[in-house]
Amino acid sequence: MADHGVRTVLLAGGEGRRMGPLGTGRLKPLVPYGGACRLIDFSLANARSSGLGEVLLLSQYEERQLMDDLHRVWNGHPDFRVHFGPYDRAYREAGGGLPRELPERTRPAERGTADALIHKAEYVFEGDPEQILVLHADHVYRFDHGPLVAAHRASGAALTVSYQRIERRWVHLFGMVRFDGAGRLTEFTEKPAEPTSDLVFAAFCVFDAAVLRRCLEKLDGTDWQHDISRDVIPAMLAAGEHIRGYEVAGHWEDIGTVERYHRAHLRLAAEGPRAGLPVERMPWTIRPDTARAWVADADGVTASLVPADLVNEGRVEHSVLFPGVRVGAGARVRRSVLLPGAVVPPGGDIDSAVVLENGRVQQVTDSTALLEGTHP
Repeated sequence: MADHGVRTVLLAGGEGRRMGPLGTGRLKPLVPYGGACRLIDFSLANARSSGLGEVLLLSQYEERQLMDDLHRVWNGHPDFRVHFGPYDRAYREAGGGLPRELPERTRPAERGTADALIHKAEYVFEGDPEQILVLHADHVYRFDHGPLVAAHRASGAALTVSYQRIERRWVHLFGMVRFDGAGRLTEFTEKPAEPTSDLVFAAFCVFDAAVLRRCLEKLDGTDWQHDISRDVIPAMLAAGEHIRGYEVAGHWEDIGTVERYHRAHLRLAAEGPRAGLPVERMPWTIRPDTARAWVADADGVTASLVPADLVNEGRVEHSVLFPGVRVGAGARVRRSVLLPGAVVPPGGDIDSAVVLENGRVQQVTDSTALLEGTHP
Protein backbone atom coordinates (compact mmCIF):
# COMPACT_ATOMS: atom_id res chain seq x y z
CA MET A 1 0.00 0.00 0.00
CA ALA A 2 1.34 3.42 -0.93
CA ASP A 3 2.46 5.74 1.87
CA HIS A 4 0.73 9.04 1.11
CA GLY A 5 2.66 10.92 3.80
CA VAL A 6 5.87 10.59 1.77
CA ARG A 7 6.69 12.38 -1.47
CA THR A 8 9.40 10.47 -3.29
CA VAL A 9 11.55 12.50 -5.67
CA LEU A 10 14.17 11.13 -8.04
CA LEU A 11 17.07 13.34 -9.11
CA ALA A 12 17.92 12.37 -12.68
CA GLY A 13 19.64 15.35 -14.26
CA GLY A 14 22.98 13.75 -15.11
CA GLU A 15 24.47 14.24 -18.58
CA GLY A 16 26.97 11.41 -18.34
CA ARG A 17 29.89 13.52 -19.59
CA ARG A 18 32.35 11.64 -17.36
CA MET A 19 31.31 8.37 -19.00
CA GLY A 20 33.02 9.16 -22.33
CA PRO A 21 31.57 7.41 -25.41
CA LEU A 22 29.35 5.32 -23.11
CA GLY A 23 27.50 8.51 -22.19
CA THR A 24 27.61 10.17 -25.62
CA GLY A 25 24.10 10.66 -26.95
CA ARG A 26 22.71 8.87 -23.92
CA LEU A 27 21.50 10.20 -20.59
CA LYS A 28 23.46 8.83 -17.67
CA PRO A 29 20.32 7.42 -15.97
CA LEU A 30 19.74 5.27 -19.08
CA VAL A 31 23.21 3.73 -19.17
CA PRO A 32 22.74 -0.09 -19.26
CA TYR A 33 23.94 -1.95 -16.20
CA GLY A 34 24.60 -5.53 -15.09
CA GLY A 35 23.28 -7.26 -18.17
CA ALA A 36 19.75 -6.53 -16.96
CA CYS A 37 18.64 -2.91 -16.69
CA ARG A 38 19.55 0.79 -16.74
CA LEU A 39 21.01 2.72 -13.81
CA ILE A 40 17.78 4.59 -13.05
CA ASP A 41 15.80 1.36 -12.76
CA PHE A 42 17.34 0.50 -9.38
CA SER A 43 15.85 3.50 -7.60
CA LEU A 44 12.50 3.04 -9.32
CA ALA A 45 12.38 -0.68 -8.48
CA ASN A 46 13.26 0.10 -4.86
CA ALA A 47 10.50 2.67 -4.60
CA ARG A 48 7.91 0.34 -6.07
CA SER A 49 8.87 -2.63 -3.87
CA SER A 50 8.82 -0.31 -0.83
CA GLY A 51 5.14 0.50 -1.43
CA LEU A 52 5.81 4.01 -2.69
CA GLY A 53 3.25 4.25 -5.44
CA GLU A 54 4.57 7.33 -7.20
CA VAL A 55 7.97 8.88 -7.86
CA LEU A 56 8.35 12.49 -8.98
CA LEU A 57 11.03 12.76 -11.66
CA LEU A 58 13.35 15.77 -11.34
CA SER A 59 15.21 15.88 -14.65
CA GLN A 60 16.74 18.53 -16.89
CA TYR A 61 18.78 17.32 -19.87
CA GLU A 62 16.95 15.72 -22.77
CA GLU A 63 13.82 15.44 -20.65
CA ARG A 64 11.65 14.19 -23.48
CA GLN A 65 13.95 11.23 -24.15
CA LEU A 66 14.02 10.24 -20.48
CA MET A 67 10.30 10.71 -19.85
CA ASP A 68 9.29 8.77 -22.97
CA ASP A 69 11.49 5.89 -21.90
CA LEU A 70 10.27 5.81 -18.30
CA HIS A 71 6.64 6.13 -19.38
CA ARG A 72 6.98 3.10 -21.63
CA VAL A 73 8.86 0.96 -19.10
CA TRP A 74 7.35 1.97 -15.75
CA ASN A 75 3.93 3.57 -16.18
CA GLY A 76 2.10 0.42 -17.16
CA HIS A 77 2.04 -0.89 -13.58
CA PRO A 78 -1.33 -0.56 -11.80
CA ASP A 79 0.33 0.14 -8.44
CA PHE A 80 3.17 2.43 -9.51
CA ARG A 81 3.96 5.32 -11.81
CA VAL A 82 6.53 8.01 -12.50
CA HIS A 83 5.16 11.56 -12.24
CA PHE A 84 6.61 14.03 -14.73
CA GLY A 85 5.84 17.29 -12.97
CA PRO A 86 4.81 20.03 -15.43
CA TYR A 87 4.61 17.46 -18.23
CA ASP A 88 2.60 14.84 -16.37
CA ARG A 89 -0.80 15.85 -17.67
CA ALA A 90 0.37 15.39 -21.27
CA TYR A 91 1.51 11.84 -20.51
CA ARG A 92 -1.67 10.97 -18.62
CA GLU A 93 -3.81 12.19 -21.50
CA ALA A 94 -1.73 10.14 -23.96
CA GLY A 95 -2.99 6.95 -22.30
CA GLY A 96 -0.84 4.01 -23.29
CA GLY A 97 0.99 6.00 -25.94
CA LEU A 98 3.28 9.01 -25.90
CA PRO A 99 2.21 12.67 -26.14
CA ARG A 100 2.65 14.31 -29.54
CA GLU A 101 4.01 17.47 -27.96
CA LEU A 102 4.85 18.81 -24.50
CA PRO A 103 4.37 22.21 -22.88
CA GLU A 104 7.24 24.59 -23.52
CA ARG A 105 9.87 24.62 -20.76
CA THR A 106 9.77 27.96 -18.95
CA ARG A 107 11.95 27.18 -15.93
CA PRO A 108 15.56 28.47 -15.79
CA ALA A 109 18.40 25.99 -16.02
CA GLU A 110 19.13 24.16 -12.78
CA ARG A 111 22.63 24.59 -11.38
CA GLY A 112 22.48 21.78 -8.84
CA THR A 113 20.36 19.20 -7.08
CA ALA A 114 18.78 21.75 -4.74
CA ASP A 115 17.69 23.87 -7.70
CA ALA A 116 15.74 20.86 -8.93
CA LEU A 117 13.73 20.89 -5.69
CA ILE A 118 13.18 24.67 -5.86
CA HIS A 119 12.18 24.88 -9.52
CA LYS A 120 9.61 22.11 -9.12
CA ALA A 121 8.56 23.02 -5.58
CA GLU A 122 4.89 23.10 -6.52
CA TYR A 123 5.11 19.38 -7.31
CA VAL A 124 7.59 18.44 -4.59
CA PHE A 125 5.45 19.96 -1.83
CA GLU A 126 2.03 19.47 -3.45
CA GLY A 127 -0.53 18.20 -0.94
CA ASP A 128 1.69 19.08 2.04
CA PRO A 129 3.55 15.79 2.45
CA GLU A 130 5.09 15.05 5.83
CA GLN A 131 8.36 13.72 4.44
CA ILE A 132 10.40 14.10 1.26
CA LEU A 133 12.38 11.01 0.28
CA VAL A 134 15.21 12.00 -2.08
CA LEU A 135 16.65 9.35 -4.43
CA HIS A 136 19.32 9.46 -7.16
CA ALA A 137 19.36 7.86 -10.60
CA ASP A 138 22.91 6.50 -10.74
CA HIS A 139 23.13 4.25 -7.68
CA VAL A 140 23.20 0.45 -7.80
CA TYR A 141 21.40 -1.10 -4.84
CA ARG A 142 18.25 -2.88 -3.68
CA PHE A 143 16.72 -1.41 -0.57
CA ASP A 144 13.43 -1.33 1.35
CA HIS A 145 12.73 2.30 2.18
CA GLY A 146 9.91 1.42 4.58
CA PRO A 147 12.09 0.87 7.69
CA LEU A 148 14.10 4.00 6.85
CA VAL A 149 10.98 6.16 6.76
CA ALA A 150 9.62 4.50 9.91
CA ALA A 151 12.88 5.13 11.79
CA HIS A 152 12.88 8.75 10.62
CA ARG A 153 9.36 9.30 11.89
CA ALA A 154 10.01 7.59 15.20
CA SER A 155 13.09 9.72 15.86
CA GLY A 156 11.38 13.05 15.21
CA ALA A 157 14.43 14.10 13.18
CA ALA A 158 14.46 16.89 10.62
CA LEU A 159 16.57 14.70 8.33
CA THR A 160 17.72 11.09 8.22
CA VAL A 161 20.70 10.36 5.97
CA SER A 162 21.69 6.93 4.69
CA TYR A 163 25.30 5.95 5.23
CA GLN A 164 27.68 3.08 4.64
CA ARG A 165 31.08 2.08 5.99
CA ILE A 166 33.82 1.73 3.36
CA GLU A 167 37.61 1.61 3.18
CA ARG A 168 38.93 4.99 4.32
CA ARG A 169 41.15 5.37 1.24
CA TRP A 170 38.00 5.78 -0.88
CA VAL A 171 36.11 8.21 1.39
CA HIS A 172 37.48 11.25 -0.48
CA LEU A 173 35.20 10.33 -3.40
CA PHE A 174 32.04 10.72 -1.32
CA GLY A 175 30.37 12.82 1.33
CA MET A 176 31.95 11.89 4.68
CA VAL A 177 29.74 11.69 7.77
CA ARG A 178 30.35 11.36 11.51
CA PHE A 179 27.86 10.73 14.32
CA ASP A 180 27.97 11.14 18.09
CA GLY A 181 27.25 8.39 20.60
CA ALA A 182 23.53 9.15 20.44
CA GLY A 183 23.43 8.68 16.66
CA ARG A 184 23.14 12.37 15.74
CA LEU A 185 25.07 13.72 12.78
CA THR A 186 28.00 15.87 13.90
CA GLU A 187 29.95 16.29 10.66
CA PHE A 188 29.18 16.26 6.95
CA THR A 189 32.01 17.01 4.53
CA GLU A 190 31.63 16.60 0.79
CA LYS A 191 34.68 14.86 -0.75
CA PRO A 192 37.16 15.60 2.07
CA ALA A 193 40.82 15.91 1.16
CA GLU A 194 41.88 14.20 4.40
CA PRO A 195 39.09 11.84 5.61
CA THR A 196 38.75 11.35 9.35
CA SER A 197 35.93 8.80 9.16
CA ASP A 198 35.20 5.64 7.20
CA LEU A 199 31.49 6.44 6.93
CA VAL A 200 30.06 7.93 3.73
CA PHE A 201 26.71 9.38 2.75
CA ALA A 202 24.87 6.86 0.56
CA ALA A 203 23.08 9.81 -1.07
CA PHE A 204 19.43 8.95 -0.40
CA CYS A 205 17.75 10.56 2.58
CA VAL A 206 14.44 11.55 4.18
CA PHE A 207 13.67 15.18 5.02
CA ASP A 208 10.94 16.61 7.17
CA ALA A 209 9.11 18.45 4.39
CA ALA A 210 8.52 21.68 6.32
CA VAL A 211 12.14 21.92 7.44
CA LEU A 212 13.41 21.24 3.91
CA ARG A 213 11.18 23.89 2.41
CA ARG A 214 12.25 26.45 5.01
CA CYS A 215 15.93 25.69 4.41
CA LEU A 216 15.58 26.00 0.62
CA GLU A 217 13.83 29.35 0.98
CA LYS A 218 16.67 30.67 3.15
CA LEU A 219 19.36 29.49 0.76
CA ASP A 220 17.68 30.62 -2.46
CA GLY A 221 19.14 33.91 -3.66
CA THR A 222 22.29 33.63 -1.55
CA ASP A 223 25.83 32.87 -2.72
CA TRP A 224 25.57 29.08 -2.70
CA GLN A 225 26.29 26.05 -4.87
CA HIS A 226 22.65 24.99 -5.30
CA ASP A 227 23.43 21.51 -4.04
CA ILE A 228 21.84 19.25 -1.43
CA SER A 229 25.14 17.79 -0.18
CA ARG A 230 27.21 20.97 -0.37
CA ASP A 231 24.59 23.42 0.88
CA VAL A 232 21.32 22.05 2.27
CA ILE A 233 22.63 19.40 4.64
CA PRO A 234 25.52 21.57 5.97
CA ALA A 235 23.09 24.46 6.50
CA MET A 236 20.72 22.25 8.47
CA LEU A 237 23.63 20.90 10.52
CA ALA A 238 24.91 24.43 11.24
CA ALA A 239 21.39 25.47 12.29
CA GLY A 240 21.33 22.73 14.91
CA GLU A 241 18.65 20.64 13.26
CA HIS A 242 18.21 17.08 14.51
CA ILE A 243 19.86 14.89 11.86
CA ARG A 244 20.26 11.14 12.23
CA GLY A 245 21.84 8.34 10.24
CA TYR A 246 20.50 5.06 8.89
CA GLU A 247 23.03 2.41 7.92
CA VAL A 248 22.83 0.73 4.52
CA ALA A 249 24.00 -2.77 5.29
CA GLY A 250 23.71 -4.32 1.84
CA HIS A 251 25.31 -3.60 -1.51
CA TRP A 252 25.34 0.06 -2.55
CA GLU A 253 27.42 1.57 -5.33
CA ASP A 254 27.71 5.02 -6.87
CA ILE A 255 28.48 4.78 -10.60
CA GLY A 256 30.15 8.12 -11.28
CA THR A 257 32.68 7.38 -14.02
CA VAL A 258 33.26 4.82 -16.74
CA GLU A 259 36.13 3.38 -14.68
CA ARG A 260 33.81 2.72 -11.73
CA TYR A 261 31.19 1.36 -14.14
CA HIS A 262 33.74 -1.04 -15.63
CA ARG A 263 35.14 -2.33 -12.38
CA ALA A 264 31.69 -2.84 -10.91
CA HIS A 265 31.05 -5.21 -13.81
CA LEU A 266 34.40 -6.93 -13.29
CA ARG A 267 33.40 -7.68 -9.71
CA LEU A 268 30.02 -8.94 -10.88
CA ALA A 269 31.75 -11.30 -13.32
CA ALA A 270 34.34 -12.41 -10.78
CA GLU A 271 31.89 -13.12 -7.96
CA GLY A 272 28.93 -14.40 -9.96
CA PRO A 273 26.12 -15.66 -7.70
CA ARG A 274 28.11 -14.48 -4.66
CA ALA A 275 28.14 -10.89 -5.90
CA GLY A 276 26.86 -8.19 -3.58
CA LEU A 277 24.03 -7.63 -6.06
CA PRO A 278 23.72 -10.64 -8.40
CA VAL A 279 21.74 -10.35 -11.61
CA GLU A 280 18.80 -12.22 -10.06
CA ARG A 281 18.17 -9.25 -7.75
CA MET A 282 18.35 -6.61 -10.45
CA PRO A 283 15.28 -5.16 -12.13
CA TRP A 284 15.06 -6.78 -15.57
CA THR A 285 13.98 -3.94 -17.83
CA ILE A 286 16.20 -4.71 -20.85
CA ARG A 287 14.63 -7.59 -22.82
CA PRO A 288 13.07 -9.03 -19.66
CA ASP A 289 11.97 -12.23 -21.39
CA THR A 290 15.57 -13.24 -22.12
CA ALA A 291 17.09 -15.40 -19.41
CA ARG A 292 20.61 -14.68 -18.25
CA ALA A 293 22.97 -16.38 -15.84
CA TRP A 294 26.53 -16.53 -14.58
CA VAL A 295 28.52 -19.30 -16.24
CA ALA A 296 31.62 -20.69 -14.51
CA ASP A 297 33.10 -22.63 -17.45
CA ALA A 298 31.20 -23.99 -20.45
CA ASP A 299 30.85 -23.59 -24.22
CA GLY A 300 33.47 -20.89 -24.75
CA VAL A 301 32.50 -18.93 -21.64
CA THR A 302 34.51 -18.59 -18.42
CA ALA A 303 33.35 -16.75 -15.28
CA SER A 304 30.98 -14.45 -17.12
CA LEU A 305 27.40 -13.23 -16.96
CA VAL A 306 25.75 -14.07 -20.28
CA PRO A 307 22.24 -14.01 -21.82
CA ALA A 308 20.42 -17.06 -23.16
CA ASP A 309 20.39 -15.60 -26.68
CA LEU A 310 24.17 -15.14 -26.87
CA VAL A 311 25.66 -16.17 -30.21
CA ASN A 312 29.24 -17.07 -29.34
CA GLU A 313 31.75 -18.49 -31.81
CA GLY A 314 34.75 -17.24 -29.87
CA ARG A 315 35.86 -17.05 -26.26
CA VAL A 316 34.34 -14.93 -23.45
CA GLU A 317 36.17 -14.57 -20.13
CA HIS A 318 35.42 -12.58 -16.96
CA SER A 319 32.90 -10.35 -18.73
CA VAL A 320 29.28 -9.17 -18.61
CA LEU A 321 27.21 -9.48 -21.78
CA PHE A 322 23.74 -8.08 -22.44
CA PRO A 323 21.06 -9.74 -24.57
CA GLY A 324 21.52 -9.67 -28.33
CA VAL A 325 25.33 -9.90 -28.27
CA ARG A 326 27.20 -11.79 -30.99
CA VAL A 327 30.85 -12.86 -30.72
CA GLY A 328 32.40 -13.86 -34.02
CA ALA A 329 34.51 -16.89 -34.85
CA GLY A 330 37.91 -16.85 -33.18
CA ALA A 331 37.19 -13.64 -31.31
CA ARG A 332 38.23 -13.22 -27.69
CA VAL A 333 36.49 -11.06 -25.09
CA ARG A 334 38.16 -10.51 -21.70
CA ARG A 335 37.34 -8.28 -18.73
CA SER A 336 34.76 -6.34 -20.72
CA VAL A 337 31.13 -5.21 -20.86
CA LEU A 338 29.17 -5.75 -24.08
CA LEU A 339 26.01 -3.67 -24.36
CA PRO A 340 22.72 -4.88 -25.92
CA GLY A 341 23.15 -6.03 -29.51
CA ALA A 342 26.91 -5.43 -29.61
CA VAL A 343 28.80 -7.42 -32.24
CA VAL A 344 32.44 -8.49 -31.98
CA PRO A 345 33.73 -9.36 -35.47
CA PRO A 346 35.50 -12.63 -36.24
CA GLY A 347 39.05 -12.62 -34.90
CA GLY A 348 38.40 -9.58 -32.70
CA ASP A 349 40.37 -9.14 -29.49
CA ILE A 350 38.52 -7.15 -26.81
CA ASP A 351 40.22 -6.62 -23.46
CA SER A 352 39.29 -4.24 -20.62
CA ALA A 353 36.68 -2.36 -22.61
CA VAL A 354 33.05 -1.43 -22.99
CA VAL A 355 31.64 -2.38 -26.38
CA LEU A 356 28.73 -0.11 -27.31
CA GLU A 357 25.57 -1.12 -29.13
CA ASN A 358 27.02 0.03 -32.45
CA GLY A 359 30.21 -2.01 -31.95
CA ARG A 360 32.42 0.92 -30.93
CA VAL A 361 35.06 -0.17 -28.44
CA GLN A 362 35.71 2.11 -25.47
CA GLN A 363 38.93 1.10 -23.75
CA VAL A 364 39.06 1.45 -19.96
CA THR A 365 42.56 1.88 -18.60
CA ASP A 366 41.72 1.49 -14.90
CA SER A 367 40.70 -2.17 -14.88
CA THR A 368 42.66 -4.96 -13.27
CA ALA A 369 43.31 -3.08 -10.03
CA LEU A 370 39.64 -3.33 -9.28
CA LEU A 371 39.56 -7.07 -9.03
CA GLU A 372 41.19 -6.74 -5.62
CA GLY A 373 37.96 -6.25 -3.69
CA THR A 374 38.11 -2.46 -3.45
CA HIS A 375 34.89 -0.53 -2.95
CA PRO A 376 34.39 2.22 -5.59
